[in-house]
Amino acid sequence: MNNIYFIGFMGTGKTTISRLIAERLNMKWVDLDDMIQQKEKKTIVEIFRENGEEYFRNLEKEVLTDLAVERGYVVSTGGGIVIIDENVKIMKESGLIITLVASPDVIYERLKDDQSRPLLQVPNPLEEIKRLMYERAPFYIKGDMIIDTSFDEPDMIVEEILKEIEKRKNGKGTC
Repeated sequence: MNNIYFIGFMGTGKTTISRLIAERLNMKWVDLDDMIQQKEKKTIVEIFRENGEEYFRNLEKEVLTDLAVERGYVVSTGGGIVIIDENVKIMKESGLIITLVASPDVIYERLKDDQSRPLLQVPNPLEEIKRLMYERAPFYIKGDMIIDTSFDEPDMIVEEILKEIEKRKNGKGTC
């Protein structure tokens, strides 16, 4: 099977859901941000603070490009990976893109105490969530399927995704 990429705003459940999907499909799971941190030997916060967002986005594209030549991975990506069109193209050509979404209020509740989110270290994080989600919405809709994670439990979300993957595999053979 080709790779499966999970995209979506921070706090939508990409790590949790992608890990469960990898287990269910007996595929390898990776977190793109973890791979970047290992490569740089720094946290995402340190990379942003020391080198800026543009440097981070270039690293992200480089790691994604290297991973895209592999097969059989379920990949949890960072929330901003989609702002570079080439990243979306790389993911489309090497696998299935699943977009996870949630309401801004749900995201805020999930992330309000998380100091590891550099883009949310602002005076009004909820307004920043709304602004960034609005800005990124045209990119997130490029996913092959869009799943709302606002209210369902992870197991229910996983079942929904697996059913959709099976339909696509049987109907179009895209996986």
